Amino acid sequence: MMKTYQKIFKQITSPLLMPNIGADILIALPRIICGGALAFSFGADKFGMPWTSPDLNLSLFEVVDWFPKDVEKYGGIFAKFPVLMAWMGAFSEAIGGLFLMLGLQTRISAFLVMCTMLVAVFFAKWGGPVWHMLPPWDFFG
Repeated sequence: MMKTYQKIFKQITSPLLMPNIGADILIALPRIICGGALAFSFGADKFGMPWTSPDLNLSLFEVVDWFPKDVEKYGGIFAKFPVLMAWMGAFSEAIGGLFLMLGLQTRISAFLVMCTMLVAVFFAKWGGPVWHMLPPWDFFG
C-alpha cells in the first residue's frame, strides 16, 4: 500500500521534460514571471519575507495586520480562523510563488496557489468590477 502512495507522489513531483530546450524555455517563462510577481509583489505585501518592504515593519513569516481582518469578512471557516487562513493564503502567494519561479515542486505549489486564487476570486473580488478579478483569475489559470 505504501509503495503505491510513493509511486503516485514520485509521479506527481517528477519533472516533465519537453523534446527540446526551446519548448522548456517557452513553458518556463510564464511560470517564472507569474511566480516572481506572486513572491515579490503580491505575497511580499502581505507576508514578512526578506524582500518585504521595511515600511511594512513585518518580521519573517508575519502576516500584515489588515489581511486577517479582510479574510474574516468572507465568513464560514474564514471567520472562525482568520489569522490561520490569512497566513496560509499569504504563505501560498509568497513561498508558492517563489517555488514556482524556481521550478521547485511546481505541481504542488501550483495547486496551493490555485486554491488561494479561487478564494481571491470568489470571496474577495466577486461582485466587484470584472477588471479587479483578472489578476487572481490569471494566476488561477
